[in-house]
Amino acid sequence: MPNNTVEPGKGRQLTIPEIRNQKVVKSNDLIQKSRFQLSLQEQKIILYLISKVKPDDDEFMTVKFDTVQFCNVCGIGKSGKNYIDIANTIKRLADKSIWIPLEGKNKALLRWIDQAIIDEENGVMKVKLSDLLKPYLLQLRSNFTQFELLYTLAMKSQYSIRLYEILKSYEYKRSIVLSINELKEQLFATKYSRYPDFKRNVLDKALKEIVELSDLNISYQAIKEGRTYTKFQFSIQLKSDMSERFVVWKNIENVIGDKQKKASES
Repeated sequence: MPNNTVEPGKGRQLTIPEIRNQKVVKSNDLIQKSRFQLSLQEQKIILYLISKVKPDDDEFMTVKFDTVQFCNVCGIGKSGKNYIDIANTIKRLADKSIWIPLEGKNKALLRWIDQAIIDEENGVMKVKLSDLLKPYLLQLRSNFTQFELLYTLAMKSQYSIRLYEILKSYEYKRSIVLSINELKEQLFATKYSRYPDFKRNVLDKALKEIVELSDLNISYQAIKEGRTYTKFQFSIQLKSDMSERFVVWKNIENVIGDKQKKASES
């Protein structure tokens, strides 16, 4: 597989590591207040598209979505099945929407994608994010969060990616108390009504991946009100030590490389 690709509007080829290190920049309102349910692959495609957005632009450009590049970036084997899966995922994203609370009791229904055109012969799509997302992705001067796409690529749980960006948006505070019920709604994990099930199947698994595969160290304490756990207090620390970062980068490479090797052998 080629390791380079021509990015739209740029005069040179970017390497796969450079693409993986591109920034995802989002308004904190989009991260903290929105309600949506996306699969693991849907989240990775949206983050991949957002990483190609230039935050200083006034309008969204149509993004060249090369399926071979996307597979290389994510460590997915190149196959006709993966191409079909990606195309189907983009179609599902075009059909999905998210709720964003506004002032007072108002909220807005926003779509992820305005249009997608597929070149089936070359496996390339032209995708444009919905213009309704512009206030949350463009011309952001304050109250926003950014992170490298890299830190989401090796995650295997849909809850891990969503929880990572939520906690990343509070990194500057170093500590945040979140309602358990509110967190369940943000993660679309309300089916885990019992605290032990949510803790075991969602929270602990997601935090394990976040610590192993991202730039954050996270710990937490559960807070009781009476006999019921109602809140979590999260401690959030950026991994500033280079030895910690090297371990994370190695973990990511091991996961992505292993996934791609298995896919190529199947």
